[in-house]
Order: sequence, then C-alpha cells, then structure tokens
Amino acid sequence: MAHIELNNDLPGIRGLMFYSPETEAPLNALAEQLLRDDNNSLSRGERELIATYVSYLNDCFFCQNVHGAVAGHYLGCNIDEIDAIKANFSATDLSPKMKALLAIAGSVQKGGKHVTTEQIEAARAEGADDKEIHDTVLIAAAFCMFNRYVDGLGTWAPQDRQIYIDRAPERAEVGYISSIFKKA
Repeated sequence: MAHIELNNDLPGIRGLMFYSPETEAPLNALAEQLLRDDNNSLSRGERELIATYVSYLNDCFFCQNVHGAVAGHYLGCNIDEIDAIKANFSATDLSPKMKALLAIAGSVQKGGKHVTTEQIEAARAEGADDKEIHDTVLIAAAFCMFNRYVDGLGTWAPQDRQIYIDRAPERAEVGYISSIFKKA
C-alpha cells in the first residue's frame, strides 16, 4: 500500500500519474523526449537500457522491469540477457561505446560529481558524441528522480516479471504520452 491514498490500484508510476494528472503530462513528456525521440543517435533500446541500468542501481523494481522489458523488446534480447547487463555490463557483448555510456550513467546515479573527465574521454574514444553523453547524463538523472518518486511514495509493483515483458510491445508502440497509463 502506498504511503499516501492514491485512490486507484495502479502499480508504480502509473498510480502516481493517475493520482496527479497535473504532473503526469510534463513527466510523461520528459520520458517521451528522453526515451523515444527519433532525432537521437542512440537507439530507443539503448536509451531504455540506460534507464533500466540506473533503475537497477537505485533498486527500483517497477522501473527496472518496465524499462528492462522495453529495452529487451527493442534490442531483441530476453529478460535474462537484460539481467546480465544490469549485473555486469562489462562482461556482456554490448558495444564499447554503450559500456562507456553505462559507466557514466552509473556515476550519475551515485551523484553528478562522480562523473569523471576520464569517463567522458573514454566514451568519446569509443565514438560517443557530446549529444550522446548529454543524453546519457540526463536520462540517468531523470531516472533517479522517477525511481525516487515511485519508491519514495511506496507504490506497489507486480512481482511477476512476465507482466512487464507482455506489456513491452504495447509500450514500445504507443510510448509514454498515452491514456495507456490509465488502464488497469
């Protein structure tokens, strides 16, 4: 049960957005821009993976599973592969550029001042441009906020991970600005 009366039984951020429609629109617009904008050299799957990794580091069950399932959908991998990336991305077959960006995202999760010049230089050496570095930092920072919003108000999350996997194609299709958040 959430820390406040949400007057709905929707899980995670969906319940919070239903409770507070005045903040739903700007928060969903931010997620849509960060994760789905097509004017970005990082793929939707890569951006979802950054959100997943940060949510994992923040121990936000709801967000890491929602975005992990969507990342898996886009990247053509299963939840076990996403779990392996979360646990130790360095040991996976991700591109060196993506590994460097996830290292930056992990530093942002600890605090913005944890990002080092060496991490930025390493990402650039692997082909990341300034926009990709910018977007990585912004996605990581935004997901720290989203994770704290979800967990700080004590929302509930389905424990059956198959639910997230089953919903991923629909989320990938309709995005984050949609009445789908209103569905039970």
